[in-house]
Amino acid sequence: MNKFDYVYTAPTEEQRKEIESIKKEYGPLPDINDGIKELRKLNNKVYLPPRILALTLGVVFLLLFGFGLAMVLNWNEFVWGSIVSVVGIAAMAGNYFVYKIFLTRRKAKFAEQIVSLSDKLLNNDKQ
Repeated sequence: MNKFDYVYTAPTEEQRKEIESIKKEYGPLPDINDGIKELRKLNNKVYLPPRILALTLGVVFLLLFGFGLAMVLNWNEFVWGSIVSVVGIAAMAGNYFVYKIFLTRRKAKFAEQIVSLSDKLLNNDKQ
């Protein structure tokens, strides 16, 4: 005679919440309204290019600063190395302002689309 023995243990409420939060990170995204997807795409079009530009310029200017330090420390070119390092530092400091200007222009470019789509989505939710 075949006999099956099993023990069932249910996770506690705290464990269930933790399991669900981990599952959300790896599982497929829940069904989202197409309007919200479009709004997120537009928002990414605003923020992503300025971030990429700022990170790229930041790395380039950091390398410029490091090259100036290498000129001073390794090649004993104090004057030129100092000039290159100062240019790198100034460019890194100005990078934030380049980011803000580029972001402001992107926001102005997409503002009308984002506001109209947001209003449309908010009005649909109220009905």
